Amino acid sequence: MLSNETLLLAAIVIPFLGSLVASLLPTNARNAEAWLAGAIALTLLLLFSMFYPSVTDGNVVRSEIEWVPAVGLSFVLRLDGLAWMFALLITGVGFLVFLYARYYMSPEDPVPRFFSFLLAFMGSMLGVVLSGNLIQLVFFWELTSFLSFLLIGYWQHDAGARAGARMALAVTASGGLCLFGGVIVLGYIVGSYDVDRVLASADAIRSHSLYLPALILIVIGALTKSAQIPFHFWLPRAMVAPTPVSAYLHSATMVKLGVFLLARLWPAMSGTDAWLYIVGSTGLVTFVVAAFLAMFQNDLKGVLAYSTISHLGLITLLLGLDSPLATVAAIFHLMNHATFKASLFMAAGIIDHETGTRDIRRLSGLYQYMPVTATLAMVAAAAMAGVPLLNGFLSKEMFFAETIETHDGSFIDAALPYIATLAAMFSVAYSLRFIRDVFFGPPPTDLPRTPKEPPHWMRFPIELLVVVCLVVGIVPNITIRPFLDVAVASVLGAAAPKFDLAIWHGFNWPFFMSVTALAGGVLVYALLRTYSLDNASLFRRKKSEAPAGDLVGASARSLLTVVGTRRLQPQMRAVVCVAFVAGLLPLAGQALLPQSLNLTPIDYAFALVWIIGIVCALATAQQAKFHRLAALIFMSGAGLATCITFIYLSAPDLALTQLLVEVVTTVLILLGLRWLPKRQDEGLLKTDSSMLMRRYVDLSIALVVGAGLALIAFAVMTRAPQVDGIAQYFLEKSYLEGGGRNVVNVILVDFRGLDTLGEITVLCIVALSVFALMRRFRPAPESIPVPEQKLAQEAFDRAHPNRRPGDTIAEYLLVPSVIMRLLFPVIGTFGIYLFLRGHNYPGGGFVAGLALAIAIILQYMAAGALWVEDRIRVFPLRWMGVGFLCALAAGVGTWIGGFPFLTSRMIDVRLPLIGDVHLSTVILFDLGVLAIVLGATVLVLIALAHQSIRSHRKPKSAAEATEGAV
Repeated sequence: MLSNETLLLAAIVIPFLGSLVASLLPTNARNAEAWLAGAIALTLLLLFSMFYPSVTDGNVVRSEIEWVPAVGLSFVLRLDGLAWMFALLITGVGFLVFLYARYYMSPEDPVPRFFSFLLAFMGSMLGVVLSGNLIQLVFFWELTSFLSFLLIGYWQHDAGARAGARMALAVTASGGLCLFGGVIVLGYIVGSYDVDRVLASADAIRSHSLYLPALILIVIGALTKSAQIPFHFWLPRAMVAPTPVSAYLHSATMVKLGVFLLARLWPAMSGTDAWLYIVGSTGLVTFVVAAFLAMFQNDLKGVLAYSTISHLGLITLLLGLDSPLATVAAIFHLMNHATFKASLFMAAGIIDHETGTRDIRRLSGLYQYMPVTATLAMVAAAAMAGVPLLNGFLSKEMFFAETIETHDGSFIDAALPYIATLAAMFSVAYSLRFIRDVFFGPPPTDLPRTPKEPPHWMRFPIELLVVVCLVVGIVPNITIRPFLDVAVASVLGAAAPKFDLAIWHGFNWPFFMSVTALAGGVLVYALLRTYSLDNASLFRRKKSEAPAGDLVGASARSLLTVVGTRRLQPQMRAVVCVAFVAGLLPLAGQALLPQSLNLTPIDYAFALVWIIGIVCALATAQQAKFHRLAALIFMSGAGLATCITFIYLSAPDLALTQLLVEVVTTVLILLGLRWLPKRQDEGLLKTDSSMLMRRYVDLSIALVVGAGLALIAFAVMTRAPQVDGIAQYFLEKSYLEGGGRNVVNVILVDFRGLDTLGEITVLCIVALSVFALMRRFRPAPESIPVPEQKLAQEAFDRAHPNRRPGDTIAEYLLVPSVIMRLLFPVIGTFGIYLFLRGHNYPGGGFVAGLALAIAIILQYMAAGALWVEDRIRVFPLRWMGVGFLCALAAGVGTWIGGFPFLTSRMIDVRLPLIGDVHLSTVILFDLGVLAIVLGATVLVLIALAHQSIRSHRKPKSAAEATEGAV
């Protein structure tokens, strides 16, 4: 029998493993993809259902694995009532979405990629709600942003999908960075990032001087994720995603994370005026404004998007009211919203799927074509409007009851019931518009497809969710009360209030507010519809012309013209200046240099090397404006001076790495220079005053920043160490705990292996980004013609047509090309030698990967891309993937063995003919580093080399165009 801790870990791992399997299935395996995804979601739903006895009465299930114990970081999974409730929503709605997607997605779509992204997104969502460590929570939080970017931009051919995905990523990922900053501050206040300790330190958090900065940063992260005003604009743009994605993101996952975070930290951070004003005010504004804007959307999913923003604003407002009963209402409405909003999005998808449009202005009278779907959609919309006997009515009445209570005694507090009723009217109005304008009226005309009912199993998820809306609304104490009690107990604990979910509480103020909202909503819709028919306005306006849209758009465009630019130089200038100021602030008012300096004697030979290096660096900066090749040569001189410096300072590992990096980067940059446009020397020499001013500004910035960095470096190197014996510690522990005598390599792959894992991950991302950019790159027109030195080679090739590409190397390169070909096995052997000796002597996976990359680069230079790839199977993406898996396996293997992540373990083996061999598990990690460095370097090389063999489109002449037309 597996323990609860093991089951929790499995619940996180299974979706990601399923995502990997789904990505490997063939493109025509739509049924297999759906079965796999549905089976995983249903299995996880049943698994989490089994945890119910373990999370009642405020109990918590924890699973903790040491991650980086030296800094107090552990991989902690924590399941309490709130996380359990969210896990059921994520997996339950996920199962229904997977079933729905099977019928919604076209067989022509890349379905494996779709289900793979959805499963990974489910895993990242579970990672957020189950995280027992705040740093871990932020990691999964940002992972949801990245995966939602992939899902929203799933239809890559659509420019709108790409733009919507970029906007969603920019807003939510930026909010995630703010959240990370707030979590760091919160961890500093508490002294730990463990969620249990944070929740138990409420008094210390609220009384700390850094409470307000932490609150602001965390709330920004929550508001961006839940699309609260002023960060709401990304969510309507995300409607370009496939409808299953929209249904999943809006009902149970992505946008719910913000309110989940507020509920999670409610015990620790609420109870202050700042919480009430910041969270409550933002929720109130969002609730009202988004409900108003929803009435004027003409896209079905646009209406639902703004209604989602509004309802999330309602939940945020309830959490901000800082009342236990309001928190109960927030959690209750969060659960109800997931059911009716998922069903409404699926209904909108069916309408789009069966009619070919989501434009409300083109839809009418669909009830006679799809009566079952229409009935289901009407019930779900009624639940959204808060009609009695449906679940939305119960939670909205609880909300009305809380608005009547006194919170801070301000004018807004007194006006809150009236504002809430007004916003509820708007909610009824857009719900009624969704029902009346789509399903009733004259039959539709000029639709892309004839409407009809969808397949039954495509409609089944809506049927099930609508049944939930009904039974919860009719018998709430039997159906939803157990789930709600568990979630409330985990958030409020002993402060959990008594509450009643009865349908009828008598004639009281919440009831009258509900009746007023329903009647007023009908009246608002009738008035707006009459006005729109008489004046051809409002409902007939374009989406971009919706009320308040012009003002927001104009403001955004004005701001963009002030701070935005597509030129690289102003962007670099801003980045450098901001980084310099950020680094300068902590040093303000401190003495950087010690009072007395004990300088070492000058070595004039070494000083000469530095002078040469400085001259080369200055010449690089000067020649970069006029002669790129000369600048590259001078830059290599500066790099060589740095390499000699490492040798002089007894750092052979750094010297070897620097030398190989110089070789690789110089060659790659040289290949890149081939495709850049020529410099216009006349324009550079005849500069106007504004250009001269910009250059003087850049020179000033460079001098100030460079001098500042030099001063800081000098201060660090001349300051007495704050920690005694750190170098001696590594010297003593390198062999005993790391299993190697090369201290530098042991530090990289053992003591600071986690840092190296992050660095090679960044290297993979950079290489893939370069390759993606180069695929779209088209050289300057003057760079396309063949260089003069290759004309003889091409003429010789044409004279010998039976030879394979690259066999007829130009005669002027015959000797160098033969030498470069012969060097391939020599350099390859040298690279393997560097790898095998790296743990005890200068070398290692990084320099070995660079050496092997140099061997391949020489082959491309000697014979060209076609000749090389005709003889050598080059798979840089596979090398990178295998390398990354090797690096992870090195860490996970020791993890499984009961040791912290990336802990090295030594083993002694006796091999035939060789004898005793001392091995360490970090050799697998170092092998991963080698494969990633080799793959990333060769991937960039291929991106550059294939420019030479790419067919470039040239504009047709007038004669050719005329001939083609004829």
